[in-house]
Amino acid sequence: MTTLSESPSVGIIGLGYGRAHISAFQANGCRVTALCQRDVAAAKTIADRYGVPQVFARWEEMLDRARPDIVVIATPPHLHHPIALQAFAAGAHVLCEKPLAMNRAEAQAMVDAAARAGRVGMTGFNWRFPAAMQQLHATLADGGVGRVFHLAARWYGSRLADETVAPTWRMDRAQAGHGAMGDMGVHVIDIVRWHFGEIAAVSAQGGIAYPAKTVPGVGKATDAEDYCVVTARLASGGLVTFTVSRAARAMNQQTMEAYGSEGALQYRLDRDKPRWWRGELFHAGKEGGFVPVKAPAGLPKSAGEGDAMEVVGKTTIAPLVKRFLAAVRKGRSESPSFEDGLRAQLVLDAVLESIASDGRMVSI
Repeated sequence: MTTLSESPSVGIIGLGYGRAHISAFQANGCRVTALCQRDVAAAKTIADRYGVPQVFARWEEMLDRARPDIVVIATPPHLHHPIALQAFAAGAHVLCEKPLAMNRAEAQAMVDAAARAGRVGMTGFNWRFPAAMQQLHATLADGGVGRVFHLAARWYGSRLADETVAPTWRMDRAQAGHGAMGDMGVHVIDIVRWHFGEIAAVSAQGGIAYPAKTVPGVGKATDAEDYCVVTARLASGGLVTFTVSRAARAMNQQTMEAYGSEGALQYRLDRDKPRWWRGELFHAGKEGGFVPVKAPAGLPKSAGEGDAMEVVGKTTIAPLVKRFLAAVRKGRSESPSFEDGLRAQLVLDAVLESIASDGRMVSI
């Protein structure tokens, strides 16, 4: 068991997606006491909005001076490894955004550092937590599909569909590690692993929407995939296909279908719909067609209030934070742990290897 105050202090490094973590931790009764971002003026504006007392430009300074109980890492992935190691050394527990690291070696070092420090490390796989996705997991556990034959998933967004969109660090492998696979595909990998077990082998093809674009501040051409198609084999023998794209015009949707010996499941989450965070689930047994499956509500009405980033935080990250805080108080990491992040990293590394070899099947 770990002693943790009823209102633990939290420091958040990186305020792009990291801003969603502010409302998620505050919704769980935590004190967000420090924010860190290179643009201090922008960080100060965010801090004032959410009542956060301290702002830092350098993460090393935040860890040294603010000494938070919990550190959230929401930076570009090339910084995850050094920040996590220093945070554990400072005695903090760590919730790290995905992908956990740049490669297997870094992810393994982060797992080992958490163990040495006796601190909790968990990965930001927040898309496990929509109500329909939780119900899908429960239905599978109850045998609703039986032995899985095959499954298919897609994760489509339109962030980079338009050529006029300004380039970002997410287009640079040196900073991001991956493109659409790191943005979206790693969530698909995690969800597949969580529901159906380990992925044994993958084959992948990827592409770049606008290859003439250059990475800001670097000057080189973008080299991170904007869309990717993956075929995979589960350790159980089941087959998987999934497509991810951040260049799918007019789309903001996640889907998964699973077919097996006892039935089938269809899941979808369309972020353009009202109350999108609940998702939708349909089940078919051995007889008859698909019928809707109602999932428990589980969230207060206030979870849907605020801007888009706050809603993501309160509806999908807040349940993850609740699990994270319980793990800290028990003194052991819970899934989605750093180990889950490492296992997903192994698949990401194999996907990258397959893309580089024109779709060769790579064993994991």
